[in-house]
Formats: sequence, structure tokens, C-alpha cells
Amino acid sequence: MEEGKKRMAVLVGCNYPNSNYKLHGCINDVVAMRDVLVNRFGFDLSHIELLADAPAAPGGGSNLEMMMPTGANIKKALDEMVGKAEPGDVLVFHYSGHGTRIPSKWPGFPFRQDEAIVPCDFNLITDTDMRQLVNKLPKGTSFTMISDSCHSGGLIDKEKEQIGPNSTTKTTPSTTTNNNPKHIPFNSILEHFISLTGINTSDIATHLLELFGADASFKFRLQSSLEHYLYDDESLILKADDGILLSGCQANETSADMSPVEGKGKAHGAFSNALQIVLKENPNRILSNREVVIMARKALEAQGFAQHPCLYCSDINADAPFLWHPNSC
Repeated sequence: MEEGKKRMAVLVGCNYPNSNYKLHGCINDVVAMRDVLVNRFGFDLSHIELLADAPAAPGGGSNLEMMMPTGANIKKALDEMVGKAEPGDVLVFHYSGHGTRIPSKWPGFPFRQDEAIVPCDFNLITDTDMRQLVNKLPKGTSFTMISDSCHSGGLIDKEKEQIGPNSTTKTTPSTTTNNNPKHIPFNSILEHFISLTGINTSDIATHLLELFGADASFKFRLQSSLEHYLYDDESLILKADDGILLSGCQANETSADMSPVEGKGKAHGAFSNALQIVLKENPNRILSNREVVIMARKALEAQGFAQHPCLYCSDINADAPFLWHPNSC
């Protein structure tokens, strides 16, 4: 790595304790990734921000006090990381938690559904937010998003599909019995918001704006002026970029949260664990993003999972080293 180039990460684990949507392995996932980033990829702990909604393992990032993974806190941490970035820097965002799909309000797309992750306060972060963030990157800065969540394919809006439903069609029936999907149905989210706002409408934007105001997703704040979103805002115009998305599954699939078998081992997300397996089995290889996703698919298939990890990025970044920017090696 070139002298002076930074390697920064935001790691988010949401287990949703004391709720109807409790998961078990998400915080373990990001703690394991923190260790890999430090020990294998040369990250400094002071450049790693760890957000979790329950106590995590010792040795956290730059904050002595753990930040809760609310929508506002996650976006703030990501904005600060991107704001510090310079050409050649390597940025990582690993999210493990629930995901969902929301009906699109775009003109001409009445049946489209958009992807979102579900922070601990349900303040949805959408594919539009991730597109806006990637478009702020300085030229030559790589941004790798690893999302171990349901419906995670396509979470960086308009990023090019390299491995996904349009490039691979093979499916494998699931034979696992101890998994819990990282999925909250849209109707459940809507009912939750109605109970909080008291507003009887199916328009999710109304609830999010009522509850979170300026901290709501960019998608919902611009919903009333979609022409502005599509054509006027320079931060959202599609252009060549260094956004890289490794998703735990396709947009129409769920990702599994695994409880320990007979009390042995740690709970974990199936995709996050598959990444760990791939890296452990190839300790001395610099793997490309494409190789990591293909190997993770095989690892999940060998364990009987039906989910299919995907890769979204430019053609160049598909074959670039995973977490090693070509210009920084």
C-alpha cells in the first residue's frame, strides 16, 4: 500500500434485542470483520467505527462509547468517512442486520420495489442513499459495501451487476433448519410506523418524515419532486464510480442468521461467515471481488443455503483485489 493512503471502515451490527425481530449473529459478524480488517488488510483500529445495538467484543474502533446503529448515526458515520477520503483511500461498509423492500413511487415503475436496510430505529437507509454516498467519493477512492441482509442485491442504486440474477440462474433448495431470515416484511414495518405516528396511511414516506424529518432517507425527502431526483441533482447523476457491493443474496431472496448448533460455536450471518471461510481457506492469496463472491456462493451451497451472493460494480473493479485498491498496492 502506498505511503499515506488511508483504510477506513464503518461496521454495523443490528441484533434488535428485546424486539419481535431479534437476530443473534449480526454483531458477531462485524466484530469478526473488524479483526480481519486489522490482521489481514492492515486497517488501523482508530480508523474503524463500530456501531452495534448490544455490547460487542472489546477492542472497538475510535469511539470509546459504542454508538447505537440508528439511521441517523449510520449515515453520519458514513458521511464522515467519505468526507475524510482522498484519492487512493480504501473505504469499507459492512452491514449485518435486517433488510426489506419498499414499493417504488417512481413514475413509470408502479411495480418496482427498492431495497433498504433496517437500522435499529427502523429509519430506513435506501439504495438511493447509497448511490448518493458513492457519488460523493473522490476520484480513485474505492468504497466496498458488504451487506449481509435480506434483499441486499442492488443496494447501491444503478451499480452494474457482475454476478446476480441476470448473470447466473442456478438455484439450490435450502436444507438448513436453524436459520432465521434477516427480513422484515414491508407491511410489518408499515404497521410499526402507524402505531407510532397514529397516521392511517400506507405511504411509508409520510411516516418516516413525521418520525425522522431531515434524518429520513433522501428517497423519501425527494419523493414529491422525483424529476429533481432523476435529472437535476448532480450528486445523483449516474457516472463511472468506484462503488463495490457484495450482497448476501439477490434482491428477491433472504439472508440467513444462524444460531449456534446445539449451543456450540457463535451465532453468525450465513454470508458473513462464508466470507470468513473464503478468506481463511486462502490465507496467502489476493482474491478479486469476483472470486470472493463466487467462492462465497460455493461455500453457502455446500452448507445447503438457498441464498445467492451477488456482485455489483464496474468491470474494472470486478477483477480488482478485494479490499486492496489497485492503485494502493
